[in-house]
Amino acid sequence: MKCRQYYKQGSNDGENVDEKTLFMNFWNQEAKTTSKVLSRIPEGSDYKPDPASRTAKDIAWQVVCEEKMLAEAMENGKADWNPPAMPATMKEVADEYDRQSKEISERFMNLPQERWDGEIEFFGHKRSTSSMAWSFLFDIIHHRGQISTYLRPMGAKVPQIYGPSHDEPMM
Repeated sequence: MKCRQYYKQGSNDGENVDEKTLFMNFWNQEAKTTSKVLSRIPEGSDYKPDPASRTAKDIAWQVVCEEKMLAEAMENGKADWNPPAMPATMKEVADEYDRQSKEISERFMNLPQERWDGEIEFFGHKRSTSSMAWSFLFDIIHHRGQISTYLRPMGAKVPQIYGPSHDEPMM
């Protein structure tokens, strides 16, 4: 299936797709890739490319917490950043991402159109819900990219993301 056709899945006429459906198609595809990247983070690694950097596990937990915050903000109209304590193991972080990912996708799909078209209070500022959803998707992709650059120095294999990697050539 061609990329163009893939992202038009869910359209009524096979050509036009509404913004929420387009977002969901991207969100679900990117979540699969994020899961692959998170699953490659070695257990117990404390690698940081610089003393001022965070570990891959720290960044992975931020991704988990950002997705949860976004879902809650889209549902109730206000973003609150109160992340829970990070789990002890990377496996727990990756498992929570996978568990939460399916749930969040369903929550987004069930979001009434008026919430999608509405606004979110984002730390004292009103922002369009749909633009915040896209912004968070791009931010999560950014953090996934950070993690992907950590993998090889940590001794892990880099998965295909948008194409082949040295570790996973095109199949």
